[in-house]
Amino acid sequence: MAPRQPAGCRRYNLIVGVFVALLPLFPLDVVLLPGTPLPLHIFEPRYKEMIGECLANNAPFGVVRALEEGLAEVGCTAEIVSVTKEYPDGRMDLIAEGRKRFEVVELNQDRSFLRAEVLLVPDEPVTSSEADKARAIQVHLEILSLAGAVQDLSAADQSALSFYLAGSLPLDLDFKQKLLGMRSESERIQAVAAYLEGILPNLRRAARAREKAGGNGHAR
Repeated sequence: MAPRQPAGCRRYNLIVGVFVALLPLFPLDVVLLPGTPLPLHIFEPRYKEMIGECLANNAPFGVVRALEEGLAEVGCTAEIVSVTKEYPDGRMDLIAEGRKRFEVVELNQDRSFLRAEVLLVPDEPVTSSEADKARAIQVHLEILSLAGAVQDLSAADQSALSFYLAGSLPLDLDFKQKLLGMRSESERIQAVAAYLEGILPNLRRAARAREKAGGNGHAR
């Protein structure tokens, strides 16, 4: 069977970034962002083989979003942080974490699991403004507060704050995929702020409805 090509797959001139030959791929219905944890339950034989090799070689694998028409063009490398449980039949639970973005250049299906030649893509040297950061942090804080959660930015990489803010919320996958493809932190932080501001009114209404429903039958 011919390898499935990423949607809009194309070859790139290797003038920017680092070329990596045959990175193991894990296609999933998720978008992994740099710095974001990813819990996985490994049970398919091909992925037990793949993860076993990654563990033995202390090597990363790539997470790429699976689409109806193939694979997304841009994915994220994942480092295995810990294996939390191993089963007698070889299954395992593990925690991986997003590291570096990549563009798929060419797919390879010579093994039981998918691999690809990829190009690691760095950011453009454009930093986000403090005002844009503060705007994104404030709306993120309000959204967490509505959900009864606490904002903790102590582990956030300030040079990639956008990924941390987006990765800590269950946002639309299309938006996360778009964010992953952006090459500038300045562009990303503005996009995150605008997206969160767009969904905030609905979240406020939902929170008020929950509060009202919770008060039914109770004395005021």
